[in-house]
Amino acid sequence: MSAQAAERPAPGKVVCIGLGPGDPELMSLRAHRHLMAAERIAYFRKAGHPGKARLIVEGMIPDQAEEWAMEYPVTTEIPFDSPRYRALLAEFYDGWAARLAAGALRGGVVVLCEGDPFFYGSFMHLHARLPAGLVEVVPGIPGMAGCWTATNLPITWGDDVLTVLPATLPEDDLGRRIADSDALVVMKVGRNLEKLRRALSRHGRLADAWLVEHGTMRDERVRRLTEVEGKVPYFSIVLVHGRGRRP
Repeated sequence: MSAQAAERPAPGKVVCIGLGPGDPELMSLRAHRHLMAAERIAYFRKAGHPGKARLIVEGMIPDQAEEWAMEYPVTTEIPFDSPRYRALLAEFYDGWAARLAAGALRGGVVVLCEGDPFFYGSFMHLHARLPAGLVEVVPGIPGMAGCWTATNLPITWGDDVLTVLPATLPEDDLGRRIADSDALVVMKVGRNLEKLRRALSRHGRLADAWLVEHGTMRDERVRRLTEVEGKVPYFSIVLVHGRGRRP
């Protein structure tokens, strides 16, 4: 074996670790183990921002690890259903999938993902572009679990049906699904708050709704939705608890 071959790192994987809802102590042991051994660490962020996943692991990244910030190429100024938006994101994901695959062959890459990678996570778009045998996904506690725990109330009882909705849906679609469910988790609230508030009110659920901002984090804030005024963060979650069968 040549000296050059002996020095080449063993092929690794792209390992996406779910970091949980925000509190670093809610990260799994497996995710922490991968993080501590990482040679390359990639994470999503908006330009000019550190990235939510990166903030969760602040002070935990090994000194020798190389950081790869995957900066989104688009903002909310471009409609998400426009051809330009889709084209820019497709190019972004194609490029990063290729770079991550190359990093795996050099010894491996750990990708950070808040919550669970397979639950509305941006990593899903990379996962679909990477060879199956090259990827490992470590599940994490989804953000909604941290939020309903913050209300100190069970989200479901007995036979309650839980529905998870993105607030980006049209108002009529929100209302139809609200009417058909016992318990609700509504994500991606932000600028969709007033539309959601109207849909909940129309179906008699507004008084039971809670808003949780930054669940499990230092700046966590939990309020009845009827008490909320003004703007809220995009990653806020609205909850309506079930009232089903109990002994």
